[in-house]
Amino acid sequence: MSQIVYLNGQFLPIEQAYVPVLDRGFMFGDGAYEVIPVYSRHAFRLREHLQRLENSLQGLRLTNLYSLAEWENLVLALIKRNQAEDQSLYLQVTRGVAPRNHAFPKGVTPTVFMMSNPLITPSKEQCENGVSAVSAVDIRWDRCDIKAIALLPNVLLQQMAVDAGSVETVLFRDGILTEGAASNIFAVEKGVILAPPKDHHMLPGITYDLLLELAEANDIPVNIGYFDEARIRAADELWISSSTKEVLAITSLDGKPIGNAKPGPIFHKMYKLYQDYKNRVMRQEND
Repeated sequence: MSQIVYLNGQFLPIEQAYVPVLDRGFMFGDGAYEVIPVYSRHAFRLREHLQRLENSLQGLRLTNLYSLAEWENLVLALIKRNQAEDQSLYLQVTRGVAPRNHAFPKGVTPTVFMMSNPLITPSKEQCENGVSAVSAVDIRWDRCDIKAIALLPNVLLQQMAVDAGSVETVLFRDGILTEGAASNIFAVEKGVILAPPKDHHMLPGITYDLLLELAEANDIPVNIGYFDEARIRAADELWISSSTKEVLAITSLDGKPIGNAKPGPIFHKMYKLYQDYKNRVMRQEND
């Protein structure tokens, strides 16, 4: 069965989906996107993801063609048209097709594209042993709270990790932790979770929110604030969180161990809480 995508009002095989070369997403990276994990054909926190898409579109002054209910129906229809029980949905909205000019075109209909791929989550070995990461100066633009499709800085930063045989690049701006090239970052210090605030230098992660909710519900203390590089490197634990990575321990940074170079006790507790939530809320609702 062919992979089915959605493009501008039609569900069709991906081989038949084409966008004109003058689409502003192709010309300027002028658009926003979302990635939504699907477990047992149930979209993870769908409304929160769609609200974040709306926030990004508003930040770009880009028209949202669909209501929340219409988006929900389209997402559910795409899930049904693809085979995998666990999927990773990609949603993208660009300003549309117009002659190349930096200024916003008038009377142009946005391009809406959605696709589904099988969801790939961290391996058992990665969850049990943790992963390595590298660090870099955060070279991205000043509105990281907008999930824009113009991701060249993220691509370059992520490639630094790939070149080093690592999973992620941890970013510091003016010596302060922001996030990862494709994830949010948490640290643990003396049993307290350290989390950067959701400001314009960080994407407000849906998984980030869930981890803080789980921490509060289970009496795990959290400190939200600005943490300098030395404090992060000296932390007892360091984590990645994202829609596809879920929550994953970083056990070495730039070749040096974090804590005792093993996933720590707070990570193990949070990982279990996350998996319990996923199985209780995401999977069993479809039984």
